[in-house]
Amino acid sequence: MDIPKKAYYSISEVCRFTSLEPHVLRYWESEFPQLRPKKNRAGNRAYRDKDIEIIKNIKHLLYDEKFTISGARKKLSELQKTHPEQTPKEDLPKETTKDTTKETPEISSAYQMKLDLSLPGEISRSEIKNELIEILKIIGG
Repeated sequence: MDIPKKAYYSISEVCRFTSLEPHVLRYWESEFPQLRPKKNRAGNRAYRDKDIEIIKNIKHLLYDEKFTISGARKKLSELQKTHPEQTPKEDLPKETTKDTTKETPEISSAYQMKLDLSLPGEISRSEIKNELIEILKIIGG
């Protein structure tokens, strides 16, 4: 579908362009720090072209490539490191660009070694559990 050129798009327009439901977009906003649409004076989401591109990337990673939410989040972060022009930090709200490294607890060296030895694509039980909980939230279970 061709997207008309506008400065901002409503959530219903973005849903029409991407074939996604509004609750899916709202959920993705809570899971992907890269996706932070601005809000207009009425408090409605105002998506930009860059937001729509991020949504398309997320949809591709989750639906076509079959990534988990956490895997897609990591992949999107990697893509931003190689192509930082996709989501400039100055467009993100301040709370998403703050340094959170001080809030992260230290990881023991033994645990870190275990993380380093895990195979690419290997998913832990806790990640599977978290993904299932997220799915239940989406479907209202």
